[in-house]
Amino acid sequence: MVHMEIQRPIFNRLRREMAEPQILVLTGPRQVGKTTLLRALERAGGDAGRRTRFFDLEQPSDLAGLRGDAQDLIDTLVADADDLFIDEFYYLAGAGQLFKAIYDRARAKNRKIKIVASGSSSVEIHSHLGESLAGRTMTYRIYPLSWEELSQWDSPARPDYTDFLRYGGLPGLATVADEERKQRLLQEYLSAYLFKDIKGLIKEENIRAFNHLLQLLAQNQGQLVEASSLARELRVSAPTIERYLSMMDQTYVNFLLPSYHTNLANELKKSRKTYLYDLGVRNSILGDFRDPSRREDRGAIFESAVFLTIRPLLTPNMQLRFWRTKSSHEVDFVVIRNRVPYPIEVKASLSEPKLPSGLAAFCRKYPKVTRTLTVSDRSFESRREGNAVHEFLPFSRVPEFIERIQREE
Repeated sequence: MVHMEIQRPIFNRLRREMAEPQILVLTGPRQVGKTTLLRALERAGGDAGRRTRFFDLEQPSDLAGLRGDAQDLIDTLVADADDLFIDEFYYLAGAGQLFKAIYDRARAKNRKIKIVASGSSSVEIHSHLGESLAGRTMTYRIYPLSWEELSQWDSPARPDYTDFLRYGGLPGLATVADEERKQRLLQEYLSAYLFKDIKGLIKEENIRAFNHLLQLLAQNQGQLVEASSLARELRVSAPTIERYLSMMDQTYVNFLLPSYHTNLANELKKSRKTYLYDLGVRNSILGDFRDPSRREDRGAIFESAVFLTIRPLLTPNMQLRFWRTKSSHEVDFVVIRNRVPYPIEVKASLSEPKLPSGLAAFCRKYPKVTRTLTVSDRSFESRREGNAVHEFLPFSRVPEFIERIQREE
């Protein structure tokens, strides 16, 4: 397990949340570091002199410890703990009612007890927390390690960017040097996902269709998703495809990126693009871990890397979209902040600072655009044309562009 020697910006935000009264919930797919973050928060609380209790509900003894007499348990926890950590809390039936009772009892006794919980499925989280904790929770989604996080890791084991594109950012793989072992660990992860998270949500006979859909999404990473065409390919109904896509979203393994549009007649308005949440997981599904420079889908790999860089950096007043018109103009990504669009185009390589045709078309349609980004394998000097500053940055510097957007008025 990779501990907090890899500095994660989300950790500082979570530490600030520890001073707030709301129940803190960490969500995200399996093995992205939720338990590690909980343990780091526990250690930080202990170092500050706070009394902590940690329950890992995948451990039978810990689960049994929360299944005793409810009233005695609540009284004990309120009296003995300042910080209460519950990992994979959905294993506990009635977790929401227990959290609410602890929360309310502590407030009644003028006690400040912080509850921090984690879960790997929004379906389970909603069914356990539901409306009983409305207004009492603060939720953070945890992602795999980004290249920015890995690149700042001061360790001989730090992977290079090509390794990141091949094996992704699951923290458990960061210290694994042997490539075959990395590939086997990714296979084990996929098996655990299909048989732990998915098997309980769909019928046994449909696991094969679900698995085939994962394959198609991996093959079509960054492309438009149409439920009707996928349904024909898999010989199931379009509503079944939509249900499977919803399950993938609820278990945090796939993103459906909506299109950006206003009132222009020729813009695609209901289209979606698909991105699996980790490059290593995608490569495992495809069974292809070659160097991206030798692959036919290298454009999709680099585009996906940019998507996976941007997505965790978005603040509540930001959204991520793509743009495409019926006349085939397109922009890979549009970051929207306070309803202002910032278009981004990704090129696997670029020999000169030439504005891609999609960005030029977007700027013509939206002449008030103030900043664009072309991402490639190299950096060029920015230039201004009309209202817009056009930036040309390598993949590793995409976070800088997002930071500049966040500082703009």
